[in-house]
Amino acid sequence: MDTQSYSNKTHNRVYNALSKRWIRFWMRYAGLNNFGRIASLFVSWFAPPHKARVYLAQMNPQGYIEPNATIYHSKLRLGANVFIGEHVIIFENKDGGAVDLGDRVNIFRHSILETAHGGSLILEDEASIHPRCQLNAYVAPIRIGKGTMVAPNCAFYPYDHGIAPDRPIREQPLQSKGGITVGSEAWIGVGVIVLGGVRIGDGAVIAAGSVVTQDIPDGAIAMGRPARVVKMRNDLT
Repeated sequence: MDTQSYSNKTHNRVYNALSKRWIRFWMRYAGLNNFGRIASLFVSWFAPPHKARVYLAQMNPQGYIEPNATIYHSKLRLGANVFIGEHVIIFENKDGGAVDLGDRVNIFRHSILETAHGGSLILEDEASIHPRCQLNAYVAPIRIGKGTMVAPNCAFYPYDHGIAPDRPIREQPLQSKGGITVGSEAWIGVGVIVLGGVRIGDGAVIAAGSVVTQDIPDGAIAMGRPARVVKMRNDLT
């Protein structure tokens, strides 16, 4: 081994050891309060990017919130070891209800969670919301079950605008057919849209690009616009 290679390897070992100590130190103080957000900023200087940071949330019951995430919600409740990724927005609009994130929930970059007009949002333990999803709990609630995975670019809308012809749509009151409930251990594929008054059952799979407008039973595989059940997972065994 030449001298330069040995020097580089030694430098890398020292750098990695010091980085780990720096991260462990500041993760003791990470959290939702102002000092906790500053601590998370210091952690981010040496932590790897994106999903490689999920492990940080396991180092502190207060979890890990990216310093550039926007938290503007007076009724946010966090379980233990929650991960909130880069540029996530959790927003309380007019008369918004609570946002309740269970233990070990992961919310990845550029997703938006928003409540307004009495709507509320619950993500049960170990649910995960992947990048660029939009969960707008207006008027009615959204509930995502334990261990359910929501793929990128999904949208959950339990409300819509009135469309009566006598006034502009933007001036009409919001209305809803009911909340959205997704059971435990379900999989919602890329780009799925879920509308109000719908229950997606435990262990169900919704294929990419589907639009869910009616209930999907437990263990079903559904696809299409609107989504229809095409098979049951039990049929695959």
